[in-house]
Amino acid sequence: MQKSPHAAVQGLLIYASTSAMLGLIFGQMSWGLVVGLSIWCVQQIRLTTKLKTWLQNPDTAPPEAPGHWGEIFDDLARLQKRHQLKTQQLKEIIVRFQQSSSALADAFVIIDQHSNLEWWNLSADRLLGLKASADRGKPVINLLRDPRFIRYFRKGHYEDPLQLPSPVLNDVVLQYQITEFGFGDRLLVARDVTQLVRLEHTRQDFVANASHELRTPLTVIRGYLETFIDQELPTPLMRAMTQMQVQASRMESLVTDLLLLSRLEASQHIADENPIRIQEMLHNIQQDGIALSDDKGHEISVSVDAEFDLLGQPQELHSVFSNLLFNAVRYSPAKSKIDIRWWIDQNGGHVCVKDNGLGIESIHLSRLTERFYRVEEGRSSSTGGTGLGLAIVKHALHRHGAKLTIESQPGKGSVFSCHFPLDMLVKINETES
Repeated sequence: MQKSPHAAVQGLLIYASTSAMLGLIFGQMSWGLVVGLSIWCVQQIRLTTKLKTWLQNPDTAPPEAPGHWGEIFDDLARLQKRHQLKTQQLKEIIVRFQQSSSALADAFVIIDQHSNLEWWNLSADRLLGLKASADRGKPVINLLRDPRFIRYFRKGHYEDPLQLPSPVLNDVVLQYQITEFGFGDRLLVARDVTQLVRLEHTRQDFVANASHELRTPLTVIRGYLETFIDQELPTPLMRAMTQMQVQASRMESLVTDLLLLSRLEASQHIADENPIRIQEMLHNIQQDGIALSDDKGHEISVSVDAEFDLLGQPQELHSVFSNLLFNAVRYSPAKSKIDIRWWIDQNGGHVCVKDNGLGIESIHLSRLTERFYRVEEGRSSSTGGTGLGLAIVKHALHRHGAKLTIESQPGKGSVFSCHFPLDMLVKINETES
């Protein structure tokens, strides 16, 4: 290290005083001072040139220099060694990271703040078809062109993963998950979930086939029961036949819901999107709810935004909204009020069904969409439900890129809301044209 922070100034003063004294000896003090300082400046320029030349070729040994310049060169040489050591360590870390990431079966892709591809591992080459020689720096949506991926990438909310076929490999299904980091950068992870999807399809096929096979014997049983009930039977036997018919009808409803749920689970996305006159649909469902209410006398109202319709599958969305309304009718006391509302805001379109019925404890809300989940034992059977209604609602909404939220308090009722993205909305005049 430099011995004194003022070594350069001290050297200059010594040089100047020596030059002045030599000039004084020859009777030319001023000229002696000028010549001495000129020699000092030339020496500084020469040493500065050496420094510049060495900095341009840092791999060479530092030049020899006297005084504080030598100390500067030595200090810079030590800093250079530290920098080279840290650089080497960082290179080794990068090499280890690249080797470890290359060994992973999942595809990892780093996307910069401008949505351009910055780096990816070898699995991304295999699963996504990326090529380092041609694709680096290009927008990710220019290479992964599936509209569903583009919609998922642009929405900016990545809580739920996206499942799509591989763009380059047949019969391979990938699950995409995006994580934001840094200043607008994103990490895309694509995982091969083909085996899990096949197992899930096997389960779905089993449920669908078993449900389908149950339909025939149920139809036969119901037919005989209706025939027996039409006859004059003793009162105990008639009571038993009536109960059997009720349970057979409930089992038939269960089979129907199982088949519908299996069909919804078979695909995560709807095949095509059709304009739906949601105002007309909600008013029809309102009439069905009034018929179901019968002598309970529920007051069911509908409020709709008259400017927008919804894109989707009419049958599936009819099932979603009717399930929510029928649940409200079943679990609300007589003469209570039920509100159905459709409105638009900056986040998208929303359908909510609000009641002032029994309400639900908060510990149950996260599990309500599970198959056959019971808030209370016997609650569904006593009201005629199959326990699959909200599971159907959840999967049908997921296929439309929508989600279900539930708000409820015991004794204050519940609010079930369906939230649709903006790109699923269409203006009324566009629907009519």
